[in-house]
Amino acid sequence: MERVVILGCSGTGKSTLARRLGAKTGLPVVHLDALFWEPGWRESDPAVFRQRVVEALAGGRWITDGIFNSKTFDLRLPQADLIVWIEQPLALRLWRVIWRALRHQGRTRPDMGPDCPEKIDLEFLKYIWNFDRKNRPRLEAAIARLAPTTPLVRLRGDREIARFLEGAAAGI
Repeated sequence: MERVVILGCSGTGKSTLARRLGAKTGLPVVHLDALFWEPGWRESDPAVFRQRVVEALAGGRWITDGIFNSKTFDLRLPQADLIVWIEQPLALRLWRVIWRALRHQGRTRPDMGPDCPEKIDLEFLKYIWNFDRKNRPRLEAAIARLAPTTPLVRLRGDREIARFLEGAAAGI
């Protein structure tokens, strides 16, 4: 396992899993949010973002967390040795992003772009609310198209995530 793509809706624990898996495996972690967001929550230019991703993946060993499907799936999925999709209940996802916003209020998280202090707004909550209906089918299609033979592990809940990490420590 040299190249891992971690997917899931906001609030599922993608960044946390990426950090923990990176610590257990020694693989470098690439937080796509940190590459995408410019200071003040401005979206980066698409060509600049793609180039940042290309450079981050150039070492050949990595864990990526984040979706940005239409922007970088073609760069990441075909190279992946493993795709990990975290699924959590909607209520838990919403609770986690609200708690995260309160806990990091006014500060930028390490897995975020520079000068992007934690915030929460109605648009973001709608994204989470509608994720399974709107984004899930696009993700499924992209995986089928770009990485049809890549192993896909679906982790449904924190217990399965913990078991997966135990396996990673043992070399999966």
